[in-house]
Amino acid sequence: MTQQQNHEKEELSNKRRFSFRLNFFFFSSFIIFSIIIIRLAVLQFVEGPELAQQESGSVTKNIPLLPVRGSILDSTGEVKLAYSEPIQSLYITLYKNYSKPTDGSVNPNHAEALEMAERLAEVFEKYKDPDAETITAADIEKAMDLNYRQTHGYTPRLIKSNLSEKEIAYFLQHKKEFPGVSVIEETVRKYDEDTVAVQAIGYLKTFKTSKTLEKYKQIDETNKDQTEPGLVYSELESVGADGLEMQYQDELRGKAGYSQIPINPLNLPEEGTVIQAPEKGNDIVSTINKDIQVETEQAILDQLDWLHRNPVSGKLHPNATTGYAVAMEVDTGNIVAMASMPDYDPNDEWDYDKIKYIYRNGTTESYPPDDSRRRMESTVLLGSTIKPLSVLIGLKEGLFSTNTAYQDVGYALFGRDDSRVRNSQNHVYGLLFPDTAIKHSSNAFMVDMIGERLYNKFGSKGIDIWDQHMKEFGLGVETGVDLPREFKGQIEYKNEKETALSRLAFASFGQQGKYTTMQLAQYTTMLANKGKRLEPHLIKEIRDSEGNIVKKIEPKILNEVDFADEYWNTVHRGMSTNVDMAFSGFPYDFARKTGTSQQDIFYNGTKNRIDNGVFIAFAPRNNPKLAVAVVIPEGGFGSSSAAPVARKIFDAYDKVYGLDGVPKGDPQDDEETSQNE
Repeated sequence: MTQQQNHEKEELSNKRRFSFRLNFFFFSSFIIFSIIIIRLAVLQFVEGPELAQQESGSVTKNIPLLPVRGSILDSTGEVKLAYSEPIQSLYITLYKNYSKPTDGSVNPNHAEALEMAERLAEVFEKYKDPDAETITAADIEKAMDLNYRQTHGYTPRLIKSNLSEKEIAYFLQHKKEFPGVSVIEETVRKYDEDTVAVQAIGYLKTFKTSKTLEKYKQIDETNKDQTEPGLVYSELESVGADGLEMQYQDELRGKAGYSQIPINPLNLPEEGTVIQAPEKGNDIVSTINKDIQVETEQAILDQLDWLHRNPVSGKLHPNATTGYAVAMEVDTGNIVAMASMPDYDPNDEWDYDKIKYIYRNGTTESYPPDDSRRRMESTVLLGSTIKPLSVLIGLKEGLFSTNTAYQDVGYALFGRDDSRVRNSQNHVYGLLFPDTAIKHSSNAFMVDMIGERLYNKFGSKGIDIWDQHMKEFGLGVETGVDLPREFKGQIEYKNEKETALSRLAFASFGQQGKYTTMQLAQYTTMLANKGKRLEPHLIKEIRDSEGNIVKKIEPKILNEVDFADEYWNTVHRGMSTNVDMAFSGFPYDFARKTGTSQQDIFYNGTKNRIDNGVFIAFAPRNNPKLAVAVVIPEGGFGSSSAAPVARKIFDAYDKVYGLDGVPKGDPQDDEETSQNE
């Protein structure tokens, strides 16, 4: 083959390769353009409407308007224990870019904002209250957040809350002089000026600072995905952090409103805002009666003062600084009074250091001792108030009968080492029966006839038998009261460091369990109605903003115990402890039991034995209406420390509702009515 032929052959091969490449190029171009055309068609005809909707949504923002919180009313449905009071606040919306450039250039809008801050400060200074703090231009500039460090450009900034009437009038008249500034009505939470049941009512905190609570932690997790604007929580919104305010947060809150604001490409608001007003929350009607509650609170304070000035059993009680009381209706479970004293004024500025041991309700939570000085817990040993239940357990478990006789020699011995338990003040009561053992509060009877016999019959399983009965009567379990974070008490008879016999012996007369005043009240109610454990509740109905009843809270029985009627009658007869000093002239026969629980506490390395006053009662004896429990830590004997408080609670209830169903009213009011007639 010649060289020329080879050259021609190679040239032909190159032409073929070029032709292939050219064809491949045109084919690829055709495919690419086809894909582009198809994609454009999909965008226009399939995805176009959706993208248009997204585009529309991307240029509007919903800004929450704080909801108007419902009121908490007392049992009459008329007295407001907590309510929202309207106030006027000054906000500014940044319709321009007022930020200060970071590159050293000049933004005339920034200078304009600083000038407006100066003029606002002058207005505030001109009309400010003499006792109010001065709001400076620097304070206003910081609130404006001109560089958007705290929030988005379209979000209104709060400049000042609770404007005076003169300030409101000024800004309404000079609105054009302050671009973006507006006066907006908001609400502030107020509480009854007589500080009625403030620990039970609870308090508010901002949503931002409440996310450590599980309820608000969950809300925060779903907040960003919430599709209904009215359910969105804003960071500065006030929410219930304790008490009824927290328990009924969802009912009280209502729904937030919102401003739908058009946003330009610079993320700044434009004209054309659409406003959806907030929906007012529901009102809740409490079972707490203000008159009875105020009487209860004052009774505790008066009694604490009396214990500081009058010696009982030869000594004063200066460390009796707190007191707790709960009054519960026997048929309904309504809590008509729930007091923890001293209390505080929730309308004052919050100072945690001053109120850290009193802002929570001691009837549902135990306070630990203060590190800096000795302080008693709010839950105490029951002492002799357990003895009616001890006797019921003894009868139920067949340890003795209602007419079993016992010779009280002033003490009881138990265990291999003959541990000795004495009666209070070493009293020797002689011949006793189950009912008189309760009446005279015989420790010896309880140890010999119940604690030791339970152990002899069941061995160490006697602890389980005792525990079962305690919990059936609401001791060591939640009562079900409609308050958050209820304290269950402290069960000490389960401590295995001591022998089962020792634990049962001491438990039999009230030295192995610490319980709240709420638990004591539920237990007393169960004694009164012969075995029905009613759920205590602080709310009786929920109303909408128009006053219509949305929900009524009906009585609820948590559990019942089946004891023979003669057992109940024996215990009721025994509940006749001498409290003549406190109940002198009381017009009703009533069942009662005093208690003086002894506790060892350590302070500065020294063990101190103190006496806590405890008292339970229900009245009238044969047709009970009201059960009352009172605890005065370090108050000494229950008959002299706690019983006088209970007497005043019964009197207050008799005046308002009538222990016999007939309200007694105030004789002075009756006299004034007669004179008016």
